[in-house]
Order: sequence, then C-alpha cells, then structure tokens
Amino acid sequence: MKKKVIIHSNFCKAFTGFGKNKKNILRYLYDTGKYELFELANGLQWQDPRTKLVPWECRGVTPSPAQLAALDTKSRRAEGYGYTLVDKAVKEFKPDVYIGIEDIWAFNNYHHKPWWNKVNCMVWTTLDSLPILPQAIQYAPKIKNYFVWASFAEKAMQEMGYDHVKTLRGSLDTDNFYRMSDEERQNLRLNHLIGDEFIVGFVFRNQLRKSVPNLLEGFKHFKLNNPDSKAKLLLHTHWGEGWDIKSLMEEKGLSGIDVLTTYVCGSCDKYYISPFKGQQTDCPSCGSKKSVNTTNTKKGVSEEQLNEIYNLMDVYCHPFTSGGQEIPIQEAKLTELVTLVTNYSCGEDSCSEESGGFPLNWSEYREPGTQFIKASTDPKHIHSMLEHVYGMTEDEKVEMGAKSRKWVIDNFSVEVIGKKLESIIDNMPDVDYDYETTHKVMDADYNPPEGLNSDEYIIDLYENIVKEDIDRRSTGFKHWKGELAKGMKGGDLLAHFKNVAKKHNLDAKKPKLEDLLGDDEGKRIAIVIPESETDVLLINSLLGQLKKNYKQYNIYIFTKPEYFDFIEDNPNTHKILPYKKELDNTFSLEGRGGERGVFEMVFYPSVTTQKNPCYIHNGLSKNQFSLK
Repeated sequence: MKKKVIIHSNFCKAFTGFGKNKKNILRYLYDTGKYELFELANGLQWQDPRTKLVPWECRGVTPSPAQLAALDTKSRRAEGYGYTLVDKAVKEFKPDVYIGIEDIWAFNNYHHKPWWNKVNCMVWTTLDSLPILPQAIQYAPKIKNYFVWASFAEKAMQEMGYDHVKTLRGSLDTDNFYRMSDEERQNLRLNHLIGDEFIVGFVFRNQLRKSVPNLLEGFKHFKLNNPDSKAKLLLHTHWGEGWDIKSLMEEKGLSGIDVLTTYVCGSCDKYYISPFKGQQTDCPSCGSKKSVNTTNTKKGVSEEQLNEIYNLMDVYCHPFTSGGQEIPIQEAKLTELVTLVTNYSCGEDSCSEESGGFPLNWSEYREPGTQFIKASTDPKHIHSMLEHVYGMTEDEKVEMGAKSRKWVIDNFSVEVIGKKLESIIDNMPDVDYDYETTHKVMDADYNPPEGLNSDEYIIDLYENIVKEDIDRRSTGFKHWKGELAKGMKGGDLLAHFKNVAKKHNLDAKKPKLEDLLGDDEGKRIAIVIPESETDVLLINSLLGQLKKNYKQYNIYIFTKPEYFDFIEDNPNTHKILPYKKELDNTFSLEGRGGERGVFEMVFYPSVTTQKNPCYIHNGLSKNQFSLK
C-alpha cells in the first residue's frame, strides 16, 4: 500500500523559494510512483481553481480575505499559514506523513494538535541568524523530524544538544542553469550592447537585508582602481522597492551608465539589459506603451532568460545580512561563475573552498528588537575580491567554475534532495491513528510522584498534565524554574497546571457551528437577529414567504437564548441556535471565492449596511424582503 504524504507550504506554482522547492520535490516524489501525494497550499483557498492544475491532490488552506479580515492580528497570521484547515486536511486525507516547509513561526502551536506526532510529522524550515530564534529552540523537543536548509543552523542547534536536527537543503532544477558556449555568450553580449566590459552581477529581491550600499561602495573603488576593466555592475532587481538605488549611486559618485539593470516587457515578455531609465517605458520590440519595468515579483523573466543574464556576467557577488539559502548563489554557480558571498548564515556553505566560491568579510551589527546578529559586508573586501577575480586567468576561472557547478549538483539538485527525502519518508514507521481532529485531552486529575527535584517536577507537569514535550532549554521550563526560585510553592504551580488543563478541556467540549447543523448541506438559510423582542417577532411574520420562495431550504435562526420563546414555535423554522459574535461575518458563513460556506444565504435584518455586507447570498435573489 502506498504511503499517504501531505506536503504543506507555498503553492508549488508560486514564484518563491518555498514554492520552487515544493514543485521540485513533488515532481520527484510523484515520478517515483511510490506515494499518494496531497499538496496543501498556503495562499490559496480550499477549492481554488488553481488546485486543479497539478497531477496530485491539492487543497488551499488559507481562508478568504474577508474571513481573514474578521480575525485579530495573531489569528490572521496563523490562519494565513492554514492553522485550522490543515486539521480538515488531515481528517479528510488520513496521511501517514505530514511535511511542513515554511518559516518556523508558521507551525506555532502545532504540537497541541491531536494528530501531531501521531502521524509522522516533519518540519523543514529556514533559520537565518544567530542566536537561533527562541521559537525554533522551544519547538525542538516537539519536532521528531527536524530539518533546516543550511548547515550553520544545524551546527548551532546541535551545540545546544539537539542532535536530531539535520540539514536538508532546498532543491534546485539544475538543468535550467548552465554555462553557455563562448560564442553564445559573445553573441548575447552583442545583443545587449555589451562589449569587453567586466560585468559584476547580483540577482536579488530588493530587500533591505541585501547589502546594496556596501556593494556599490566596493564596486566604486574597484572601478576607480581598475579603469581598464571598463567595469559595470548588473543589478537584476526591481528598482521600485527596497533600496533607493538611484540615490545611492549619486551618493557614491557612480554615473548612470556604471550600473545596468534588467527590464522586462509585460506585453511581449522580452527583456533588456540597460542603465536605469525609470519605470513604465515603451517597449522597443512590440511597441506597447508603458509596458516595460525593471524585473519584479509580478512580472519577471523566465528561467531560460535568467540563465542568459547570468551568462552575461564575469563574476557574481552576493553581499547580504543573512538568509535561509539564497538560491541565486546556487544558480550562479551552476552557470560556472566565480561567486563572492558574505561568510555568514547560509553563506558559510556557499563561500567554502569546496563550493568553488570566495568568502566576503563582514562586521557584526545587531538587529533592533530581536538582537539577532546580522552581517555588514566589508566594502573594502568586496573591492579586494573583485580585483582578485579580475586578475585570475581564464583557466583558473574555468576550473573554479566547474567545481562550483559540481558542488551545487551534488548538494542541491532535485535528484539528490529528492532521494534523501524519499529515504526519510520510507524509513518512517507505520501509523496507527484514527485521524480524529478534536482537541487533545489534558489530565487535570494527575498528581506528580514524590521525590522529584524542581527540574523534574516542571517537566513532569508539562508531560503528564498538559501533554507537552519540553526540556530544560524550553521557554516555559525556564519561566517556571525562575518562579520557583523566587519562592513560588510547588503546590501552587500544580494548581496552575490543573486549571490550565480544566479550561482547555472545557473549551474543547464546546461544539463547532458545523456540529450543530443538520445533515442538509447546500440547503440552509440563516437569519442572524441577536435581539430584541420586537425584531424577533417581526421576523416571525416574514418566515412564511421566505419558506415559500425556498421550499427545499431549511431556515436556521440565530438569536440570544432569551428570545427563543418568541420564534421557536414557528413551523417554518428548522432550528434555533444561540447567537455568537463570530456570526457577524457574512463571508465566513456564506463562503467566498473558491471556498464554500455552511449556508447558502445569511441575512442580518438589523444591520443591513454597506459596512457589513449582507446581500451577497451566493447569487440567490429571492429573500424574505421580496414578498411578491
């Protein structure tokens, strides 16, 4: 029997690092024919039409924009990563394996889910700075299969005693990037009006963590000291976000022709390399007006075109403050470029001698608020290393380039990463779980044994009352250890844990709305009328006509319990349920876009305003106010 595997991350067709990696590994695992695959896509709704564009089962796990807007900030962030709908997916698909590929905070409180570690659970996450994010440390005891994208993070976690944390790099389709022949490279340069200039390249999203000022400073000094190089800097990025590159160039004394960029036409898809000349210019190829902009996340170049852009470069330079993997570095290596990379974070992997790259020195600064260590790449060392590469012989560059490409293929290719993931899945044990997704039950009656020291006492309460795995490095452990040191009594701590368990179990017993409805999906109408006596009595008089208009539909009334008597004997009422504030969101009940709601129509007679849109009704036109 095939193992059922859920893979949860960005949609596989999204132009993100997570999306590209997910696409690669899904294709690899699908081609093995060994697994029943289920893709869960952050950013899409449950039945978004795009979920039908892939050969495996796929569901979106992000609620609609209207549903998200009704939530507080903390809940909105969690639901954006599919916190609730992932439970629905587990219950429906009954997986043997769950693999979550996101930033670590996307899995906040997943260890409280009843299925967590009952099925084989794996988190494959990016960690980009030291000290390691406290949340990543806190979750280490709760994640049995814990993988990171860069070896510096594995090393840091293992130094803290978490030996089960391993490196599994993000995968690349290595066939997309390669060194073109010398003749092809020469013709490519001629097509973009580039001659024998020494081209320094940087492919990046224009974020503040990309060290553009440092690169411009280093490049300026290289150009001044090496005028025969006729050097130009090619910045493949969007000039409309992040750093104000034009102003930085003026500040550094660089002219407009010193720095090139990539333009792409939104109409004909052709790209152009030229000095920056603003946005929304006319296309010289197809003549479209204001269709040409610097490359960006909404309109960029194809993989084939990006490969050409790398092949225009003589050296690739990637200065940054920190990063999870920085895929352009590996793409540049695949085109056999000499790469210069900041020797910090994931850059440590890509500037080693074995990787065919050179390290860039940096100085430490701290990120405000988080106090994470960040790297400020030394502009003088950028200048020095550009001179070093400029002085290399062609044979030396070819030798280093070949080493770079082999290193990426051996460590990042989808074949290598896919094979490792295949082995991980195959070695996971069989699952014996009933896939119920109700809340876990805590033990409010548990009493710890005598003779435990304070450390053992805290861990025992966590494990046996709130059913949570922790260790001495966990935030909760450290907090209660401190409270006991301040004089808190062990009995008071026990009472606190029991109260937490009682409240949790009580909340878990509260029925969900879906559980209160009848077996009549697709044939439900709701009327939400919280109060008062007069309003509820008036609704009574309208129900007959509403039922006449929709004979096959059941009418549900939501009102406060004290008004049940005023409407419950109406023969047109299917069921009366207590009003809750959460019902004040039409889209969460009727659905929106690709996500279906629990009612076909929902009416709010007391608040029919534009502020609270309650007139959508899934396209159904007849209602209780149309009495003719």
